[in-house]
Amino acid sequence: MPRDLRQRMPALCGKRHGQKVTRQGLAVLLIALLSTVGFAQDTPDYYRQNCMNCHTIGGGRLTGPDLKNVGQRRDAEWLISFMQNPKAVIDSGDPYALKLAEESRGVVMPIAPGMTRYRAEQIIKLLETESALPKSQFEGVRISSQPFTDHDRLTGRQYFTGTLRLKNGGAACISCHGMHDISALGGGRLGPDLTRVYERLKGRKSLSAWLMAPATETMQPIFRGHPLEAEEIHALAAYFESGAAHAEVEPSLSRTAFLLSGLAMATAAIFALDLIWKERFQSVRRALVEASSQRSKS
Repeated sequence: MPRDLRQRMPALCGKRHGQKVTRQGLAVLLIALLSTVGFAQDTPDYYRQNCMNCHTIGGGRLTGPDLKNVGQRRDAEWLISFMQNPKAVIDSGDPYALKLAEESRGVVMPIAPGMTRYRAEQIIKLLETESALPKSQFEGVRISSQPFTDHDRLTGRQYFTGTLRLKNGGAACISCHGMHDISALGGGRLGPDLTRVYERLKGRKSLSAWLMAPATETMQPIFRGHPLEAEEIHALAAYFESGAAHAEVEPSLSRTAFLLSGLAMATAAIFALDLIWKERFQSVRRALVEASSQRSKS
């Protein structure tokens, strides 16, 4: 039984200062015990849902470090403290934590939901078990080292624009980002322009790792259940590599283009309405003239 649950047992059972155990207390204790059993059993699923986006076990670095044999690099207490509050450990000036933050390009690991001490202990046990295997189930997708081709770059652009759907149903990049060869009104503005992202992330390996496990608060929820496939990452990396020689699209140009297009559409609408109403008045005037002419003849 976990230490924190043992400490809470008197309160759960309603037994304080000589009080008797109540039925309600026993029911609460039973629920807590059952949830604890499930808690221990679902650690692999928990890791898959909350950790695998940024870490592999034996598959190399992603946004965060490879966790294979991590227990040999830091002791359990350090790992537990870091999992429960990464920012506090970094802010304390811990040299290893600062090194991790630098290697992650300033991305601070978020606190996973429900991260208690007991949960952290179970994850450490999982890491030890998986690290001892020849190949962990959490090794992750291997990043391709094949040379980029024109076909890769074209396919990557199709994934970016959404004309070619991502296999696992992820959102097209154009929903939130712009690119040098996308029209001023075509790309999204929620995220940054990605024309120079290959350069910003310092090449193919880091870019591919980012695509495999996006670490921003906006992208994580979108791609947690819709990860990119290895061939999709390869094609997108090829497309982004081709944009490295181009300049980013200025946001002011997009706003100017939007304003000008709005003015053009408004002008066209005014002229169209003018023609419609002008023709209407001519029709009314013609009928009046004809009626007046007939009365004169009669």
